[in-house]
Amino acid sequence: MAESVALSSLREGDRVVVGGDRQVIVDAALAAAFAPGDRLIVAGTDVLHIPAADADVAAVAVGAAVGAVTPLARCSGASITAFFEDFARRLEDPSIVALLRAANERDVADAAARGRSTTRLVLDDAMLAAMVEGLRMWRDTPDLRDVEVARVDHDGWHVAARQAPLGAVGFVFEGRPNVFADAAGVVRSGNTAVLRIGSDALGTATAIVEHAVTPALSAAGLPTDAMVLVGSRAHAAGWAMFADDRLALAVARGSGAAVAQLGAVARAVGTPVSLHGTGGAWVIAADDADEERLAATIENSLDRKVCNTVNTVCVPTSRADDLVGVVMDAVAAAGRRRGVGARVHVTAAAAAHLDTSPDGLDIVTIADEELGHEWEWENVPECTVAVVADVDDAVERFNRWSPHFVCSVITTSDEVVEQVYATVDAPFVGDGFTRWVDGQYALGEPELGLSNWEGGRLLGRGGVLSGASVHTVRLLARFNDVSIRR
Repeated sequence: MAESVALSSLREGDRVVVGGDRQVIVDAALAAAFAPGDRLIVAGTDVLHIPAADADVAAVAVGAAVGAVTPLARCSGASITAFFEDFARRLEDPSIVALLRAANERDVADAAARGRSTTRLVLDDAMLAAMVEGLRMWRDTPDLRDVEVARVDHDGWHVAARQAPLGAVGFVFEGRPNVFADAAGVVRSGNTAVLRIGSDALGTATAIVEHAVTPALSAAGLPTDAMVLVGSRAHAAGWAMFADDRLALAVARGSGAAVAQLGAVARAVGTPVSLHGTGGAWVIAADDADEERLAATIENSLDRKVCNTVNTVCVPTSRADDLVGVVMDAVAAAGRRRGVGARVHVTAAAAAHLDTSPDGLDIVTIADEELGHEWEWENVPECTVAVVADVDDAVERFNRWSPHFVCSVITTSDEVVEQVYATVDAPFVGDGFTRWVDGQYALGEPELGLSNWEGGRLLGRGGVLSGASVHTVRLLARFNDVSIRR
């Protein structure tokens, strides 16, 4: 057995084993940056450098959340209910909102100066209202701890299966201030949370913790470390947090590559993960698709760019002369609604059915293999249009190239809807606009994330991870007859 020795320095040209049979050669920049107390983590084929300061910040935050698990278990369901109501009330208090907005304005200005997107960073009235609504949904949710889900009775004794918390749950989120209302849901199921938010929103997040989260926890009699913020802008702090095997579950939400990397870090130490990174919805038009319904579906699914925005539209050959133009007009209308143009990527088969192009529409030809590419547009709506043989062909392409996320079929036939539902490899299927896929909007449960099926189907086939989903099952045996023996 090889001896384990702490790494205190790196030299240019040193080799780090990755993947069990490959090596990464340390370059001059990494060798110069590495200092005693720093860490290297191998995640897949990536070698990640974690400075000691970022490792320490993450370790303290995780330790605090882990330490709050047992005290939280001693708190009543009524106390947890009081926390959600007090948190919500604080987000309605004008004096507190003024403090939060001041912090948010600084974040937005800083992000804009660095050329960063601020679309989902602004803490406006709509975001605050949605946070309050979500918190009150959790307020009105019954206590999720110790709910009996099954029972087996024997002569003189019985075994009950009861829901139980997981423990401390780690979250890495993009820079969106509203994540606190989403993540707070795990407290309802008896878990604690440690969060690392995108650096653009750290100032806003710090203000929310200081003026709303911590005071609400304290007022309700809950441990104030039931929700802990990692106070670092560095990606390395997120890596360090996910590399801490004290976490019961690691949840990551954001861009696909970053989320996959975080998942690899957590898996390397044996922590289960729930990853929410890749999006892009598909719309499939059937032979009997109604033009008005298809147009409304496309336009209403392109109101903003999020994970459930329509990304790819499939039109059958039998209706291509009619429906390609309908789709183009709908995309152009979505752009006009935002006061801009729009961009459509078309396959060669779709391009053959283009007679004219609506004003303001930029058309780009792509290969069929690019149907699954997610267009990350900021303000100008963007999607793909393909002409396919029929619904079955569209489903086959979805299953081959899509992110296995959202599928909508436009048809007048209930049988076709059921056919698509049975054959498409997606957790979310519908027959209208794709933006319905949202835990709070559709299910009344603020979500921690929406999962596709790329990373497995643990934690619910439905693909919505919420505070109600974050639990395990424990068994409790009770004996009436003490003479029972085996």
